[in-house]
Amino acid sequence: MVTHWPNTPPPLTDAEISCCFERPVGQPRLRDLCKGSSRPLVLVDDLNRPTPAARILPFLLSEFEAAGIPFSNVTILIARGSHGEPHPQSLRLKVGPQVASTCRVLLHDPYRNTRKIGKTSFGTPVHVNKEVSDADFVMGIGGIYPNNTAGFGGGAKLALGVLDIRVISQLHRKHNGAGWGRSGLASNFRKDLDEIARIIGLQSLVTAHVNADRELIRVRSGDFRQYYEEEVEFARQAFRTPKPNGADVVISNAFPNDLSLTFVHMKGINPLRHAPPGASRIVLGACSEGEGFHGVYPIVRMPLFHEQRDRFRRISLMTPSEILQKMAEKFKRKLHPEVSSYRDGQSVSLERSPLPQLPPKKPIWLYHTGNSSQALPPEVRSMKIRYNWNEILDIVRREQDGRENLSVVVYPCAPLQIIE
Repeated sequence: MVTHWPNTPPPLTDAEISCCFERPVGQPRLRDLCKGSSRPLVLVDDLNRPTPAARILPFLLSEFEAAGIPFSNVTILIARGSHGEPHPQSLRLKVGPQVASTCRVLLHDPYRNTRKIGKTSFGTPVHVNKEVSDADFVMGIGGIYPNNTAGFGGGAKLALGVLDIRVISQLHRKHNGAGWGRSGLASNFRKDLDEIARIIGLQSLVTAHVNADRELIRVRSGDFRQYYEEEVEFARQAFRTPKPNGADVVISNAFPNDLSLTFVHMKGINPLRHAPPGASRIVLGACSEGEGFHGVYPIVRMPLFHEQRDRFRRISLMTPSEILQKMAEKFKRKLHPEVSSYRDGQSVSLERSPLPQLPPKKPIWLYHTGNSSQALPPEVRSMKIRYNWNEILDIVRREQDGRENLSVVVYPCAPLQIIE
């Protein structure tokens, strides 16, 4: 058996975290930067990101205190984007007991209480949570983890978590995705997010990295525009890992992004997509909050008329001229069927070389390792759910025709790992 552990440094001490706040990148120390503020707001990525905000927030609050800002004046806004609403106790654990009892802790609702404050050069209207526009100092805490849309999260992408659902959907559908674990720094998706971050006044960030055990291993603070590229490169080097070539069994651990079935599917099975034909594919996940939800790309129990309602929401943001432009692009596609897209102003041809016919891959078996708050469906898309490890082993034996001495490859923190 081969286990592809990431190459990460030791967990940080409190002294090392404190040092990060003492020497921010490209900015004055936070206590000086926020001085005079009476309504500071801290955006925190939500529970579907493994950022240990509870470890970081006490240091941040000490900076506010040194600036003469009482804890009761500080608002913590959980930037959940279009993700489902978390359990209240989970929310308390995310921010920690000190913050939960002394600060205003709010959960962003993407369906209400937003306000338009501008528009980007890409034509994206910026409808943001009213708490953000009412604050006189805005900063954030977020982690840098691979994803398909921007390549990596973190940086300006934290701003997406406090936008209106219509804007979130438009951003995802307007721009081409960068691909899992790619830098994405030059993509229009990232450029649009950078403009949005400036428009909402996101001044400073605390950026975190975690290891396979969700321990804090690296923190940077200050002007994220100056250090974000370096942090992406750190993640790419620390979590790069080879493909499971020649494996008979590929095991993908969805921790630390296994809060729900939705995010196990979205974040935890990337190594299994690279499994060779004929390999048994297993993902491990606790799914402690049940099915979960994603408002743009639902995985489990897609809401009735989701696509139609989502399209209507996006149309509601458009001006008449923008609607006419979209209609013209659709008309062009009908006239020229060899062109599939005019996304980002570029036409994308449908003409492709024929792909070789490969044997079909085996199903993905989710071994449910925890206690869900709700019953899970027996099968979701390409995943079949089982609750007994011995049953998983029996399935592997059948799939591998009872062969002995199987080659097993394990990815212990799949949501953080980048297959190369």
